Amino acid sequence: MSIEEFPCLLPSTRGRGSGVRVIHAITQADLGTLVERVGESGAAFLRESGFRGQIGELGLVPGKDGVAAAVLGVRAGADPFQFGTLAGSLPAGAWKIVLPDGIAPDTAVLGFCLGAYRMPAFGRAASPGRDIARLVVPAGGAAGAEVAHAIRLGRDLINAPPNLMGPAELADAACGMLEPLGARLEIVKGRKLARVYPTVAHVGAGSARAPKVVVARWEGSRAGPKAPLLSLVGKGVCFDTGGYDIKPAAGMLRMKKDMGGAAVMLALARLVMVRDLPIRLELRLGCVENSISGTAMRPSDVVVTRSGQTVEIGNTDAEGRLVLCDLLTEAGDADPDLLIDAATLTGAARVALGPDLPALFSNDDRVAQAILEAGEGCGDPLWRLPLWDDYASWLRSPVADMNNVSAKPMAGSLTAALFLKKFIKTGVRWAHIDLYAWNDHYRSGRPEGGEIPVLRAVYAALLPILHVRDKSQS
Repeated sequence: MSIEEFPCLLPSTRGRGSGVRVIHAITQADLGTLVERVGESGAAFLRESGFRGQIGELGLVPGKDGVAAAVLGVRAGADPFQFGTLAGSLPAGAWKIVLPDGIAPDTAVLGFCLGAYRMPAFGRAASPGRDIARLVVPAGGAAGAEVAHAIRLGRDLINAPPNLMGPAELADAACGMLEPLGARLEIVKGRKLARVYPTVAHVGAGSARAPKVVVARWEGSRAGPKAPLLSLVGKGVCFDTGGYDIKPAAGMLRMKKDMGGAAVMLALARLVMVRDLPIRLELRLGCVENSISGTAMRPSDVVVTRSGQTVEIGNTDAEGRLVLCDLLTEAGDADPDLLIDAATLTGAARVALGPDLPALFSNDDRVAQAILEAGEGCGDPLWRLPLWDDYASWLRSPVADMNNVSAKPMAGSLTAALFLKKFIKTGVRWAHIDLYAWNDHYRSGRPEGGEIPVLRAVYAALLPILHVRDKSQS
């Protein structure tokens, strides 16, 4: 990825040119250095205007010809969102940033780019081009642009209207993102899909837009045949009506985001490829629409899964776990060193943890701890919930090996994870992430709309889990 792909960024060579203004990022401890940074009159103006150096607070310093410089309140650490207001608040033109100790340049670049994100104009006349604030990428900052690019692509997928982002379009988008990076892709559809992924086919049977499964395989340029194998699985339900157990109208308003798990796993896969990690990678996306028609799945249907286990459909609105289970079975056949799935799976996880804290389940304590610590370290948090086996009996069915929903109206995210666990091969280290993939309202660096959480946390964690060193960060 080149810096030129981001209109809000400029290459580092521009930082030596004239007309480039400075953003001074300062901590509370640096407030006493304002005179040294912006001069006596500039420091006096900031004090008189009430600038206190709070996190994310931006102060503009006047000069002879307008704004001469800017000061941003920050704290040390890896929180990119404190830089999220810059792109929308700075005057147009070129800017470079001076960072305090304890903040990496890629963190600032990532936050600037996330704040510059705008939802694509789907079918709307594009607004006239205008001058914007542009950040000169500091030394060591290009890695932040790589992460921002992956997040931008994922946000665009989630934000796409459902009539423009069905199973075929999601599969095509995956090909467009991964083929240029050397991935070998297979799009499974039709009779083969019904044979190989029967539960995906059953979910998609009610829609005129046929389901598809994307299978991508890739090896890094330094990955031998025995390199660690990372397997990623994503739920790509492009729109979810709930099926015959139909959602209320209000419950469908954001169901275009029900492919958020696929968008997150696709963005993560792309980042792994861009960074050329010395691993082998497999990605599986279940691209499907859960609709209502005379051919749609019904409550009380019984489906034979790829694993041979049978599932009674207790609720057609619990379709996500059906999309995932056959993909998890196939992924386990390759004995991956790490298997991760992501899905906008349950409202119960949102009730428990809210929209900003994805739920993490894992059958391996070290894997879970690595992801949690990485998330805390980079400001991309998750919270672990238990795979409480005593609740597995709640999934019993009198006519099949299991039901796709619990018999009790409690612990919905736990029983969903326990359902998926039945399709995980013994000995495979597995993590399941139940996420929201949406910002309900604007916050710094997080505009309202689709979101790609856990990408940074999982990426940072998988390196030590797989005992891989990311030389691109050296």
